[in-house]
Parts: sequence; C-alpha cells; structure tokens
Amino acid sequence: MTGSGVRVVIADDEPLIRAGIRLILTSDPGIEVVAEAPDGRAAIELTRAHAPDVVLLDIQMPVMDGLTALAELRRTAPGIPVIILTTFGERDNVLRALESGGAGFLLKDTAPAELIGAVRAAAAGEAYLSPAATRHVVDQLASGRAAARGGAARARVDRLSDREHEVLALLGEGLSNADTGRRLHMSEATVKTYVSRILAKLECENRVQAALLARDAGLGT
Repeated sequence: MTGSGVRVVIADDEPLIRAGIRLILTSDPGIEVVAEAPDGRAAIELTRAHAPDVVLLDIQMPVMDGLTALAELRRTAPGIPVIILTTFGERDNVLRALESGGAGFLLKDTAPAELIGAVRAAAAGEAYLSPAATRHVVDQLASGRAAARGGAARARVDRLSDREHEVLALLGEGLSNADTGRRLHMSEATVKTYVSRILAKLECENRVQAALLARDAGLGT
C-alpha cells in the first residue's frame, strides 16, 4: 500500500456497477480508484500500468472472463490481491477463484461499509471471509466437497503444531490477525508470524486458500 492510500482497479462489464463501486470507494478519503476495466483483458493491462494495491474483478465479463484474468494476474502480478465480485448464483466459480489465489470475494449487493472494509482488508494482506453472507457461501462450497477432500486436507494439516492448528482454525472462521490475537492472547505480530509459517507448511498461496483447507479438514466449524 502506498503512502497516499489504497489504490484500486475495478473490473466489471456493467458501467453502472463500476460507477457505483467507484462512488462508494471514493467516499473514503484513503481509497483511490485509479482505473476501470470493462473486461478481463483490460483489467490485466490496467493492473500492469497502474500497479494498484487491490483489484476488484467480476467473474462474468466479455473478451476475457474473470477466472482467466485472475490466473494471469496471479502469474504476472502475484503481490496484488484480487477480490472477486460475484452473485449467489456463481458459487462454483467462486470456489475456483479462491483456489486460484483470489484474496476473497464480495457479493454485488454488499453494503457500502463492507465493500470499503474488504478493500482495506485485502490491501493489508488479510482475507475477506468474515461477514455472514460471504461465510454462508464458503460454508456451502466447503461442505459440498468435504467428503472428497477431507482426508487429504487433514493429512496436510497434521504437519502443523498444536498452536498452528489453533491459528488455522480461526482463519477458517474468517478472523483477522487482530481478532485471532485477542482470541488466543497473542500479539498481532505473533499471529502474523504464525500465519506465515502455516502458509509455508501447507503450501498455500494466501489466507483464503488456508481457510478453505481448514474447512476441508474440519477446523473452525
């Protein structure tokens, strides 16, 4: 994140959606929308040109869809978190997006304060899984694949220490580093250290992948 605040690229093929998101985000003086893209290909080009702190990416777009654009952004700009914009009807695509390295997802009818909070959380390196609506979607996705993947997930989680298990379980509940620290009576800096170790041991790219793995393994439920 730059000293001037959080810089955002918005990608959605509907001009009214983009305008609404821009209006909400720029109501926060610490957030700047640096570019808007009508499709996935333009999102990639604008991300390369502006190097934003966060990208908001719709799944269903012409020219190049959001999932294809996400895969390319993870390859060419892995340090920039990407939040997926979606609807309840796209849950399977959301799962694919999160497993591909998305930093979280937002429903398009998300309240303005939650949108701003999600962008700020992503810029700070945290997943956005805590609100009830998004947690419901993740729970549905995780429960649908638990039987097939639970055993493999538990085997991976067994690599962790008891304390790392506790931290991972709270990641699975969508807690931030600060909330995790309060729950486990640790400093936020210590939690960040544990999260880094967990991601390395589990070979997860980000907190969202770790949270989904925790759900598969039966932690945080």
